[in-house]
Amino acid sequence: MVNKDIGFSLWLDFVERDYLKNEFSKLIKEGIINGATSNPSIFASAITTSPAYKEQLAALEGKPAKEKYEALAIDDIRTAAQALRASYDEGNDGYISIEVDPFLSNDTLGTIEEGKRLFAAIGEPNVMVKVPATEAGYAAMTVLLSTGISVNATLIFSPKQAQKCLKAMKKGLDAFEASGGGRCEAVISVFVSRFDRLLDGDLEKEGLDVSKTGIYNAAKIYNLIETNRTPAVRTLFASTGVKGDALPADYYMSGLLAAHSVNTAPLATIEAYCDSEPSPEALPIDDAIINGYFTKLADNGFDMEEVYASLLADGLKAFEEAFQAMLDALK
Repeated sequence: MVNKDIGFSLWLDFVERDYLKNEFSKLIKEGIINGATSNPSIFASAITTSPAYKEQLAALEGKPAKEKYEALAIDDIRTAAQALRASYDEGNDGYISIEVDPFLSNDTLGTIEEGKRLFAAIGEPNVMVKVPATEAGYAAMTVLLSTGISVNATLIFSPKQAQKCLKAMKKGLDAFEASGGGRCEAVISVFVSRFDRLLDGDLEKEGLDVSKTGIYNAAKIYNLIETNRTPAVRTLFASTGVKGDALPADYYMSGLLAAHSVNTAPLATIEAYCDSEPSPEALPIDDAIINGYFTKLADNGFDMEEVYASLLADGLKAFEEAFQAMLDALK
């Protein structure tokens, strides 16, 4: 659940029309969540499998596939934003994010244009525009924040990406403040579980600890962001669902409970977390411990720079493929 005492927020990583109009508000009212996130894969699943979109799709018959998608997504994000508006007005987060077209990940101007257009079309202040942490994305983050549009930087795997996000975000927030300012915030979405799914098999063969890399990497980035001391920028722990039964369902949530942070998770993970015993704060972890872990990996032939590059490439590709499959289904 949300823990205001330490500044820990919990966001739902799920969007589907019927759910947003019904059970979603209950989670907010009960203080379980105070925000939500979406991504191309989530929308692809919702739009192509849920009957809730049938009526609107019929009305959009003949329109280009992307125009259909945007009409559906804008309505869903607006619904979520309105349900979260009371939390936002209280200063208790209340954000919902929408990601720009993943095929724009290397297009700064295209990302800026689409981010501004989607934000204006939704028409709610508590929307974060989600931008992949690529070289083109960093420049777009700066411009969007400078105009007062909150940003969710996504697909962060490496400390270098986080550092570049911080630099871009501070520049944008400072420019917005200089122009008159107002409420504008940003989160840096650090992906967690994908490290362990990629590496655990090889780590086990070497007799090394498994299911630790994601948490230690996220903890390292959290320390970096907190040391930066920019109150309007927080770490968001993403990709925190567990695959299979090898780990407790709330493993990455309990293991990353931290002040001044956000965790976004699928509904089943949130339910498991709420049903478990209350967790103590798990972060920060001392940098010496974290560095010792990664030194051990390096000593055993694991190149984290290669891992970071591989995970980013795979993440970008997965979002593009999900988005394209959805567009193909909408044609």
